Amino acid sequence: MTKLAKISFSKTDVPKKGVAVLLASDNLDLGKTAGEAVSGLEGGLERAAGIAGFSGKKKSSLDLVAPSGVGLDRLIVFGIGKSEDLTDEDWRGLGGTVFAALAKAKAGTADVLLDAPEGVEISAQAAAEFAMGAKLRAYSFDAYKSKKKGEEPEKDLKLTLKVADPKAARKSWSGSEAIADGVILARDLVNAPANILGPVEFAKKAAELEKLGVEIDILTEKEMKKLKMAALLGVAQGSARPPRLAVMRWNGGKKADAPVAFVGKGVTFDTGGISIKPAGGMEDMKGDMGGAAAVVGAMHAVAARKAKANVIGVIGLVENMPDGNAQRPGDIVTAMSGTTIEILNTDAEGRLVLADALWYTQEKYKPSIMIDLATLTGAVLVALGNLNAGLFANDDDLAEKLLSSAKASGEPLWRLPLSKGYDKMIDTPNADVKNTGGRWAGSVTAAQFLQRFANGVPWAHLDIAGTAFGAPKTDICQSWASGYGVRLLNQLVADHYEG
Repeated sequence: MTKLAKISFSKTDVPKKGVAVLLASDNLDLGKTAGEAVSGLEGGLERAAGIAGFSGKKKSSLDLVAPSGVGLDRLIVFGIGKSEDLTDEDWRGLGGTVFAALAKAKAGTADVLLDAPEGVEISAQAAAEFAMGAKLRAYSFDAYKSKKKGEEPEKDLKLTLKVADPKAARKSWSGSEAIADGVILARDLVNAPANILGPVEFAKKAAELEKLGVEIDILTEKEMKKLKMAALLGVAQGSARPPRLAVMRWNGGKKADAPVAFVGKGVTFDTGGISIKPAGGMEDMKGDMGGAAAVVGAMHAVAARKAKANVIGVIGLVENMPDGNAQRPGDIVTAMSGTTIEILNTDAEGRLVLADALWYTQEKYKPSIMIDLATLTGAVLVALGNLNAGLFANDDDLAEKLLSSAKASGEPLWRLPLSKGYDKMIDTPNADVKNTGGRWAGSVTAAQFLQRFANGVPWAHLDIAGTAFGAPKTDICQSWASGYGVRLLNQLVADHYEG
């Protein structure tokens, strides 16, 4: 196994020894310095490429061990296709792919020559995205794995990116690294086992953001009872582990500016309660706090890069267990808003947690917008699979901003409908609303339920049940937990809410 120990930047020059990585576009076009690097290669790059069938096609590679004539131990050439068409997402993916190849080669140090064909500039931002991709691909969750006797020790890789303007690249990387670290934090939280990470422990993890200048408030069960958060507390009452509501405030904007608010579902383990889930796959429910993890990761990102915006993160933290004290199907609770809720299914618990968290957020902090994130419904998986998160919004402008930032960040969204017609599906004769509308349009009726607690504030709900964990492996994520939502939320702040 290889660990990415360090990423550094230096001036573009010809690598002389060790492992070197070069980039080739279509038809084996190389940058000027890369051309110099292979000028002594016996038979030229064309000969080796011809034998291997390498043409510079995107995501292809040519690996030469001890190439004669250049003095390198190893030369790996990666195809980038048409270099002028590469997006930030492409550069991130390339960074991940390059790291994987270097890890497979068990390289200890490597120089990557970010040098493209003449007339094509590789920007400082592209270099930072490449570095981010490498760092995210290098992530692995092995905190609880014992080292076996005789096992090969972990290999440290020091990666040097050779760029036209190292100073500019370092500056871009400082912001991008803050985002990458936020993603890694979110992955660590989602991957952590529930016996280690309960509501109290999760709140303490959120409180560690104080070292970045984030102001922290942790509400206990006693304080939430005073606020009459019976919806959230009802979910928690079956667990021996007490609930928490963690509030994180980053004040990087003007004092008078209303904050942007992110609200996360943090069910640290979800058995389904009395409406207990089937045993098969229940272990995955340690990840039912993926929304809260994304909020904590996003708060890390905006604080670490010192975003010029006021941002608030609120996470409702509970465990849903089938104890003798657990709430029952048929119970009626009164949320903080005064809305009465009939509990038809105790496994539709995330919306109860968010109901009180959303109301508390809008009432106390008067945000300009609210966005909640939650691993909320299996129905969104049926609709969208693992490739897109579901977007619901009561405000078209906010929805468009989110879709734009989703595209830019590489964390895709697909908008789904809200309408009064769906509200009828969660009407009940026994209370103001019931907590599930049944099998049909399950992700929509869940969003309709949440909309009632936005109280008219521009609001969006992101159902990330298919993307927070268990999604297909990518060039930048080989982990069960993806950290989905961190890059998206950070991008939204950067694109639309910084002064």
